Amino acid sequence: MKRCRKDGKCLAAEGKLRKRDFETEDGETMLRKSKKAAALLFALSFFMSLLAGCGSGGDGMKVVLTTGFRKDEVFRIESVSCTLPEMMVYLTNIQNQYESVYGTEIWNINLGDMTLEQNVKDIALAQIAQIKTMNLMAEKYQVGLTKEEKEQADYLAKVYYASLNETEVEAMGVSQETIENLYREYALANKVYQYIIKDINPEISDDEARTIKVQQILLKTYATDGTGRKIEYTEKAKEDTYKTACEVWDKAMAGEDFDELIRHYNEGEKSTCSFGKGETEPAFEKAAFNLGTNEISEIVETEEGYHIIKCISTFDKEETDSNKVKIVEQRRKEVFGQEYDAFVETLTRKLNEELWESIGFIHDENVRTADFWDVFNNGFAF
Repeated sequence: MKRCRKDGKCLAAEGKLRKRDFETEDGETMLRKSKKAAALLFALSFFMSLLAGCGSGGDGMKVVLTTGFRKDEVFRIESVSCTLPEMMVYLTNIQNQYESVYGTEIWNINLGDMTLEQNVKDIALAQIAQIKTMNLMAEKYQVGLTKEEKEQADYLAKVYYASLNETEVEAMGVSQETIENLYREYALANKVYQYIIKDINPEISDDEARTIKVQQILLKTYATDGTGRKIEYTEKAKEDTYKTACEVWDKAMAGEDFDELIRHYNEGEKSTCSFGKGETEPAFEKAAFNLGTNEISEIVETEEGYHIIKCISTFDKEETDSNKVKIVEQRRKEVFGQEYDAFVETLTRKLNEELWESIGFIHDENVRTADFWDVFNNGFAF
């Protein structure tokens, strides 16, 4: 946090604020898109525990083989397999979900050692591998689908398959039977998850889940070029920005209307947000949570620039109740994750590396299917 002094200097600087906490309401640069794409990849990383990396057999490590597979067999986990058409359903739907939000230019983003396309391929692999693994877990826990659940899954498979055009069917190499099998597996995986977490109902206090609501004025210390790439200010420009931040802070402390100050000075994409503990970097969280209602913070420096925070509410009841639900679900995922990881360690896993390397995106304007999971989630009821 920066303490303003009349000479325009500060006593200390610390803290970072996650950009996702002040989400954009309109318009996104490629830099913004790349950060959101990376955030999505991080959110899906839970699925990566099964088939991440290459290794040798034993001690739960993945075994990678290129022989002994059927022609269209992508991988095998114990007694279950994934076929090429099944993989293409997952991969194509994920690809088109990205493109529907970010456009086809999203694939031009460089994530360092790996392209975004390769990352998405790995996500598709990990997702379908986890579903297959959870179907093996169903045998361990003696969990199965009822006759009605199987019929429901098959009906939804018929609905989804009917939504595909001829180009999509041919490009993915799928049949209605392929979709029926995927939906039955998906339904069983969901049922296994519910079975494992059925007794996990922790009591979450208001203090633990407390969510506050703040406004903020951001003065950025960087610019962006035509591609959205971030260009840091020079030390002189940064110093000038800090002096402006001090002037704004002085006006706020003198009682000038904070909303007006936001309109005149805020360079952030959103000026109001609600968040709970652990959802922002410690320094920003500390500054915000130490404020009373209508109190204004000193200047907080982050990688984005200089922030002046005003607390609107020290306890957002609606958001706090919502946060309790999120915390409970996170605890359940942790319990499931422990059970799942222990089970995975007992399995023999084999990847058809040659076939896997040959798989790629379908780039055809007539292949736009993206609602494989929506059809199931909106129509299936346990």
